Amino acid sequence: MDIKEIIKPENLVHKRTPLMTDANLSYCPGCGHGTVHHLIMEVVEELDIQQDTIGIAPVGCSVLAYDFMDIDMTQAAHGRAPAVATGIKRLWPEKYVFTYQGDGDLAAIGTAETIHACNRGENIAIFFINNGIYGMTGGQMAPTTLEGMKSSTTPYGRDYKTMGHPIKITELVAQLPGTSFVTRQAVHKPGNVRKTKKAIRKAFEVQKEKMGVAFIEIVSNCNSGWKMTPNDSNKWMEENMFPFYPLGDIKVEGKIVKDLMKDLV
Repeated sequence: MDIKEIIKPENLVHKRTPLMTDANLSYCPGCGHGTVHHLIMEVVEELDIQQDTIGIAPVGCSVLAYDFMDIDMTQAAHGRAPAVATGIKRLWPEKYVFTYQGDGDLAAIGTAETIHACNRGENIAIFFINNGIYGMTGGQMAPTTLEGMKSSTTPYGRDYKTMGHPIKITELVAQLPGTSFVTRQAVHKPGNVRKTKKAIRKAFEVQKEKMGVAFIEIVSNCNSGWKMTPNDSNKWMEENMFPFYPLGDIKVEGKIVKDLMKDLV
């Protein structure tokens, strides 16, 4: 078949969104960040809201986001993205405002900002990448590190007796009245990518309807921090992360989904 016939628009399966810059992704091979970046920008393109979207990226691997997303972006101090997003959204309520945060940032250093922004019901979207570790700063234990999980600061595994229990921050914010849509997804397989994209789109739709916080957790791997190959890290994630952080919707339009809340409700 002629190559010109193959590349006709009707034969196109996937096209790279022009809302990603030409910069080469600098994340570790196998990392989920790049996939999530593309999904957010694909949704922004499809909704035709590029000029009206503002992203906030704090410290950590997420700080690199503004190199790759061709939208207005600003940086926040470590953990403070929800507070910055609150200020921006209140000044420009017609804009679509989102934060892009890792687990150490959102669930440890920024716990207060996260909880109170969700409790107030700020009309923002929070995209939360949970890989159970501080990925950029040395692989230390994070609040989301599983019991028994090894990190640079827990070389023998996390011991809850001295280091506390891992925190399910997503289930916690689901119980706050200011959250309207809370879900946990992943991007390691095509089917999961499609579900995550639907969740991201819904997050922007929730914001348009002024329904409060849309909170999207995406469980991802950190093959460099976990000291594994990308394939092994995805398998480890399925076998260990997903049982503790089960995928699925937790709260939809203000109503809690009981199955995923059974440990807390």
